[in-house]
Amino acid sequence: MLHFKYFILCLFLISSTIALGQLKLGDEQIDKYINTLQGKRVGVVVNQTSMIGDMHLVDTLSRLGINIVKIFAPEHGFRGDAEAGAHINSTVDKATGVEIVSLYGKNYMPTVQDMAKIDILVFDVQDVGTRFYTYLSTLHYVMQACADNKKPLLLLDRPNPNAFYIDGPILESKYKSFVGLHPIPIVYGCTLAEMAKMINGEKWLDKKKQCKLIVIPCTGYNHSMAYNSPIPPSPNLRSLESVYLYPSLCLFEGTNVSVGRGTDQAFECIGLPKFAAGNYSFTPRVIKGRAENPPYLNVECNGFLLKDFAMQFIRFNNQLYLDFLIGFYKNDVKKDAFFNSFFDKLAGTASIRQMIIAGKDAKQIRESWQLGIYKYKKIRLKYLIYPEK
Repeated sequence: MLHFKYFILCLFLISSTIALGQLKLGDEQIDKYINTLQGKRVGVVVNQTSMIGDMHLVDTLSRLGINIVKIFAPEHGFRGDAEAGAHINSTVDKATGVEIVSLYGKNYMPTVQDMAKIDILVFDVQDVGTRFYTYLSTLHYVMQACADNKKPLLLLDRPNPNAFYIDGPILESKYKSFVGLHPIPIVYGCTLAEMAKMINGEKWLDKKKQCKLIVIPCTGYNHSMAYNSPIPPSPNLRSLESVYLYPSLCLFEGTNVSVGRGTDQAFECIGLPKFAAGNYSFTPRVIKGRAENPPYLNVECNGFLLKDFAMQFIRFNNQLYLDFLIGFYKNDVKKDAFFNSFFDKLAGTASIRQMIIAGKDAKQIRESWQLGIYKYKKIRLKYLIYPEK
């Protein structure tokens, strides 16, 4: 049955790829926003995904005579060559001579001094649609800076490859952090433009401020469309399968289980040293820009390769997959060391950890967050730009 579903999905992806010929990203529609930028001092929030064809947005705008005065880089840096959590130093773009300011590390948002030097800020970054993926948090703080300094934000929208479903617990306020700022589920089913509208509309910025938001939506897009970014959104999400698996596997970052960092299958496999139940082995190594000090460096791990599972289950069942997490916990002989302090922040709640420890199954855990999802979906409807299908 799974093989038949996989065949059908392949046909769907082929047809969707053909349909993507009609898709235009926000940044590709230059005629819709170039006049807004002309004669202005422009700041841009961009990374390696901010491309128009074969040319970076920064280079494209510069060649069109737009005065770019500051580049702001999210986690992983301007060129996307820093591993998760790495400190990003501010520097200068060699191609343009424009200062690059990191929005990951000491400062999550542009400073008052930064904002004084610009008239408008542009945001163009590829997201993957999960609460703990930090580009949404960066967007939040950029909106806060724009609201505080009365500067407009031009958001060039992009598809969300995980927009075809909504799942996970709603973040509880006590677990707010840079890997979760908003009372939304883990998989939130919106593009960043839709989320920006929600942040404004629900007044989630400090002091209930609202940012002057200008959105250039995608054309030819709907939430069910299969979309594979031509450029990896971050160093360890290098395939569509890893993007589909990420919402479920990232929770393992709050445990003693490796998600394959330090291999070419990051977020496509899971494993532990001497894990008896696995059918796949991998040995993490140093990979510059992707894994400088991965868990279990140079130690063989046993577990599972999940590339096919991403297509066979995740794309069809529209939900987080918890059984691997539960199974690894049950098979761990040192259960007290299984979860670390990061898990509840990633989950946005202590209830998942507590229910796994109490022996609850995946169905029981998922039932615990259904009311929250129901309420969230009612809020989400107010801010949608694109149809579901």
